[in-house]
Parts: sequence; structure tokens; C-alpha cells
Amino acid sequence: MLLSSIPISSIRAFEAAARTGSFRDAANELHLTPSAVSHAIRKLESAMGTILFERSARAVRLTPAGENLMRHAGAAFDNLRRGIEEVAGRGPQLLRVHCAPSFAAQWLAPRLARFMAAEPQLEVRLAASTEYARFSNDDFDIDIVYGQPRAEGVEVIPLGEETVTPLCTPELAKKIRKPKDLLDQVLIRSEVKQVQWHQWFTANGLEAPAIHGMRFDRSFLAIAMASSGLGVTLESTRLAEREIATRRLVAPLAGRSVDIRYIGHHLVFPRASQQRRPIRVFAEWITREVAVAGPASSRSRVKSTG
Repeated sequence: MLLSSIPISSIRAFEAAARTGSFRDAANELHLTPSAVSHAIRKLESAMGTILFERSARAVRLTPAGENLMRHAGAAFDNLRRGIEEVAGRGPQLLRVHCAPSFAAQWLAPRLARFMAAEPQLEVRLAASTEYARFSNDDFDIDIVYGQPRAEGVEVIPLGEETVTPLCTPELAKKIRKPKDLLDQVLIRSEVKQVQWHQWFTANGLEAPAIHGMRFDRSFLAIAMASSGLGVTLESTRLAEREIATRRLVAPLAGRSVDIRYIGHHLVFPRASQQRRPIRVFAEWITREVAVAGPASSRSRVKSTG
């Protein structure tokens, strides 16, 4: 069978449906109707004399023949996209970064100027939300996620260990000499944090109190409120590094308590895109930055968890 006998539009519809796992999502991407995508794929199946998708009322799934074709078609379209980007990239090359909100605000954004100065040919667009980036709809090139990545077919780079420790203003720290002193303080809680106060109290041999203090759904809010003197927050010294460097926050129990260390953030990008230069240089840069910053700015004793 000659390639010229198969409409390129049918191959394009097949690749989009195989990549997204949905005729409807493929139709949205290609600005077609789902029935048009289905018709194009049936035309391709007829021309090739084989079934490429198993169809059901709720989903479509590649057959072994479809998976075989997708290995070749997916690589071909990836190469074509890269070629178009390189040829059309007379201006800045675009790098679209999605990031967990607190990491974006507290750690990444203050460093981006250095990255852009080192890579002036790149244009960086940064978006922050708690949703995971959907690479299938091609909205983002890279995601920095909090917690364990859920996507498939991606490269995952752990962004180093973080140290979680109680933090407060220097004035409030004068009242805190030992872990038990925290029982008399307003404890600020970040609700989506993987490491919570009860884990810290347990690590320090104390029964965790009922937390009646302020609760926030983002670490950057908890850090801001602790900096204002509201109470003590249990936070990553990486996310609070600017506040610690300027002495707006201190670790009152540095050297006198057991802190918790864990890997909180991961860099994620599609495996098929790992050779693209913007993704490669950003991955190399951020892993260097994390290594330079180190796992913690606190001098407290630390305890490996998990």
C-alpha cells in the first residue's frame, strides 16, 4: 500500500484520537465533529484492511494493530511538530510551564529572571493552579506538581528533599524553647500539605493537640500569615526561604526538635518531548537550582520520612 493512497487527514485524525484516547477530544483539537473523526478513522481502517480501535459506548481503545501504527505515527507527528517549531522559531521559542501555586509564587517566580537571562531566545509562560496539566491537549510543555504525578507516558524528576519545620516571627520565637511550648501557641495549618502538625508532634514524642487555629488551603498563605505574627506555621524551608533569609520568619526550635524531610515537588513532562531543547534546558536549569539551594535552610536536626 502506497502512502499516497491514504488521506493525510485520516492519519491526523487517527493520531489525535490515539494520543487523547477520545474521538471527542480529537475532534475538539482538530476543530471537527466527533462523527467526522470517526468517519476519517473508518476510512483509514477500510483502506488498511484492519481495525485500529475497539469501540464501546463509553470509550475507544487501540487494538494491537492500532498500537503498532501509533508508535510510528506518533513519532512522525512529534518530529513534524518539532520541525515546524524550529523553522517557525525565528522569534523566541515558547516554553509553557504549569506549576503548583505555592512553589510558583515562593520559589520559582523569584528565580525565573535568571533563567530567562541565561536563555534569552526562550519565552516563558507560567501558569499556576492545583490542577494537573493535561499534556494530551497540548496546553503545557512542563508541569511542576506537588505530590506524586498521576500522568502516564511522562518523565518524572524529583526536585530534591524539603525540610518541614515550625516557623514564626522572631518576636514569637522568644516564647518557644521546646516542642511542648507549641501547645500554647496559635498553630497555622495548610490543609493540602502532605506533612501535617500531628505528624510533627508524633515525631517529637508529643500527642498532637486539636488544631483550632487558622487554616489555609495554600502554603503561601500560611507563610504570609505567619510572617504577619498570627501564629506558628509548619512549612517547608524551601518555600519560605525568602522569609527566612530576611528574618521575617525563623525556626524557633532549630537544633532542639526533630524536623521532617520529604520530596514534595516533581518536574513532569511528556516522554515524547524530552529531546525538545526548551524542555531539556529548563529541566537541567531547575535541577541545578534545587541542588544549589540545598534540601533545607534550617539548621534543625532532620528525620527522613516515608
